[in-house]
Amino acid sequence: MLDRLLGRAHLKERIAELEGERDDAVARMEAEEERRGEAARKRQAAEKRVNELETRVTELEDRLERAEAREGEPNVEFRGVETLRPGRRDEVIARLESVETGPEGALSAFVADDGSVPDAVASSLDGRVSLVRRAAPTLVYVDDAGVVCCALDPALDPEPFCEWRDEFRVDEAWFRPTGRFAFGLVRSDTFAVGVYEGDERVSVETVRTDVMDEHDKGGFSQARYERLREEQIDEHLDDCREALADLPADLDRVVLVGERDAVRRLDEFADHTAGSDATGKPVRALDDAFDDFWTAKLRLV
Repeated sequence: MLDRLLGRAHLKERIAELEGERDDAVARMEAEEERRGEAARKRQAAEKRVNELETRVTELEDRLERAEAREGEPNVEFRGVETLRPGRRDEVIARLESVETGPEGALSAFVADDGSVPDAVASSLDGRVSLVRRAAPTLVYVDDAGVVCCALDPALDPEPFCEWRDEFRVDEAWFRPTGRFAFGLVRSDTFAVGVYEGDERVSVETVRTDVMDEHDKGGFSQARYERLREEQIDEHLDDCREALADLPADLDRVVLVGERDAVRRLDEFADHTAGSDATGKPVRALDDAFDDFWTAKLRLV
């Protein structure tokens, strides 16, 4: 009775009503967030499928183009394929550098990834030119006696060229770490960049960020989990940008490898980029990526 006299009963009823409205609003908000999360999951799945299909279409179109280009050519295979780690790579390069011929007896060419083969290469290889298209982008070395006939993939692609000389054109900078340069590995949660003089690393800087993955989702809704994870990745890449921006100004080049999307978002700092699946602690992953990048592939044509 006292509550009613003082108007407290009315206030209590109003509080109960407002709390009920609040709870309904929270429930609607959570339902909407879950709906957005489900939509985001479906969108991501659709985008992933689109990317897979686009990749597959590109592969098939490339196969079709190469098949059409090879129409009428004999079905040939490489005489051998070898992955050249640094020691073996240097041995093969030394052999190429040691070859001497008469005037215009050594053909060197770089065939870009569009598969456009120079006439001199095509005429020298005759029915094996399809192998060069399959290997592109690649360097091609052929001598007029047929003693040397190979395709060698460089770490750093030169501009396309084709020339006959009395020796093969072999630039160490295409295959080996030379000069003073930076080499970095970037992933969504890991970053390391070293300054190198030749193959010796003289300094290194790392960034390691705890980025949520699926098992860290906990009680978060899908939409909130994805938002928080993207924010963490953005902060990580901002730290990577600062590290790249602080690199010395006297470098010959900057090479950046790693996850394709992360590399793309930082490519303004790089002269050369490439993918890499190196993982683990930053410095160890950097060393693995460095070795992989400077590994060459030799194909005997």
